[in-house]
Amino acid sequence: MLPPETINGLAAELSEAHRQRSLVPRITARYPEATVEDSYAVQSAWSERQLAAGRRPVGRKIGLTSKAMQSATGITEPDYGVIFDDTVWENGAVVPFDDFSNVRIEVELAFLLADPLEGPHCTLFDVLSATRYVVPALEILNSHIELQGRTIVDTIADNAAYGGIVVGGNPVRPDTVDLRWISALLYRNETIEESGVAAAVLNHPARGVAWLANKLHRHGGRLEAGELVLAGSFTRPMWVSRGDVVLCDYGPMGTISCRFE
Repeated sequence: MLPPETINGLAAELSEAHRQRSLVPRITARYPEATVEDSYAVQSAWSERQLAAGRRPVGRKIGLTSKAMQSATGITEPDYGVIFDDTVWENGAVVPFDDFSNVRIEVELAFLLADPLEGPHCTLFDVLSATRYVVPALEILNSHIELQGRTIVDTIADNAAYGGIVVGGNPVRPDTVDLRWISALLYRNETIEESGVAAAVLNHPARGVAWLANKLHRHGGRLEAGELVLAGSFTRPMWVSRGDVVLCDYGPMGTISCRFE
């Protein structure tokens, strides 16, 4: 493990980068011995600073849920980060482009929990039973660490590259639709850029939520009632520039749109 002073120093760097909308050098370039557990310790210390600054957590995001993304990063399991209240936008929102150091969009489903979920033996069926509804969501990825050469350790420390979420479309109860077959078409400025099916997320998007509940148990936590959980992307990240209009069509589950100003 990295020493506590190093963990806290990196958390302070990332907090300042968030405030300045800037980038810091890769953690793994400076501390090649850093492990995944070190990166979660940095993320935790960073989150504590956000709480002390008055930000309120409202949920969790899960990343790297597809085999393709895991192979690209050299890791065999997903990762997670924290969703804060000031990073949630409604359908049709104008999102300030300058709130971010860089912007990419991913297509996801979000689970709103009616009941807590706790490991170490949480299952897909536990997730479906505890979910009030599932809703389409776009995740805004943002990095405070230089992108070139970045590893999973850098990404996790940087709150799993989470920047924001746009929620919209038609919420559904998880027992009224086969979530594996939810599909989406992602457009940028009226041109389709990506498409995907939710089964790409661990064969069922609820499996990602179960994984998270079990992982949080190892870190002494659990998912609480009322939390919103982003289950992981079923498309590749799409880069966005200032002025772009993004629209995602989820078929029967409706559409989400936003503009980056």
